[in-house]
Amino acid sequence: MDEPAPHPFSQLTPNLVQDALSALGLMGDGRLMPLNSYENRVYLAHLEPGTPLAAEHPAVVLKFYRPGRWSHAQIEEEHAFANELAAAEVPVVAPLAVGGRTLHQHGNFAFSLSPRRGGRTPELSDAEALEWIGRFIARLHTVGARQPFAHRPAVDIASYGIEPRHWLLTHHALPLEVERTWADISQEAIDLIAINQISTFNNNQFDIDKNSLSTLRLHADCHPGNILWTPTDRPGGGPHFVDLDDCRTGCAVQDLWMLLAGDRLERQRALGTLLDGYEQVRHFDRRELALIEALRTLRLIHYSAWLARRWDDPAFPAAFPSFGTPDYWRGQINILREQIEAMQAPPLVV
Repeated sequence: MDEPAPHPFSQLTPNLVQDALSALGLMGDGRLMPLNSYENRVYLAHLEPGTPLAAEHPAVVLKFYRPGRWSHAQIEEEHAFANELAAAEVPVVAPLAVGGRTLHQHGNFAFSLSPRRGGRTPELSDAEALEWIGRFIARLHTVGARQPFAHRPAVDIASYGIEPRHWLLTHHALPLEVERTWADISQEAIDLIAINQISTFNNNQFDIDKNSLSTLRLHADCHPGNILWTPTDRPGGGPHFVDLDDCRTGCAVQDLWMLLAGDRLERQRALGTLLDGYEQVRHFDRRELALIEALRTLRLIHYSAWLARRWDDPAFPAAFPSFGTPDYWRGQINILREQIEAMQAPPLVV
């Protein structure tokens, strides 16, 4: 049997990372630390004193994009959005321009540089912090609503539900003993979304119950791990985003629902606090609350397909050892059944 081809990231050695820096006229001092990232590869590199950028940024973060995932136009649009946000004083970590460009190529890899920025996961049980995050997301959305993306995709039923489900089934990613049950329950969930929740995506609008909802440029992957919090007694303290890699078009609620945890009452309280902050800056259309469980369901299907598609990357089996087992898929079947019930229940009201 032929040996599987090595994964593209196997070429990304420390020497290649240092060479990529050198190709930009930057000299690393040899210290290189891999940072936590599954989709891409991210490294903290320290610069030699006297090298360009070193006075202001003694250490930089290099992000090597997964080959074949995004086009250069899509990555450059992400960078332009980040820089537009930074220009509007929305706290995001935007890529650094070197030689007039933010996206660079070295060998087989597109990569970018950004400043090092630390922080911790915010305490979502802290009402003051949650309200602050609500204002923060509203500021991002105010900029996001200025113009549409030209190249980035949308959070919609096709790309988050129909296509990933089709991929999983046609690539036989599920064990036979659970494949039929998952296929049936996932189709039932998608049908329910299509009929009652998100029926179409067209001309930068969602149709929900045949009444259009506005869409805008989003972070789109706004879970607590993508928001870092720094002490508020320091300049620039509070929340900031460190990753716009998944930015897409969609409804504003997409950037809110992943910050809701706990039982229904706890989620409702958290949502109320988020919106208290959000609406200090920007109006929120309450009709979007009916999308929350549909968006949660689509993310479940999309996430399983994401893991399956990345299984040839050695980082994934090591990090997600239970994925792909019959028990994993039985768990997904049960969650989808719960989501079907949740989508049929009255939405959260604030």
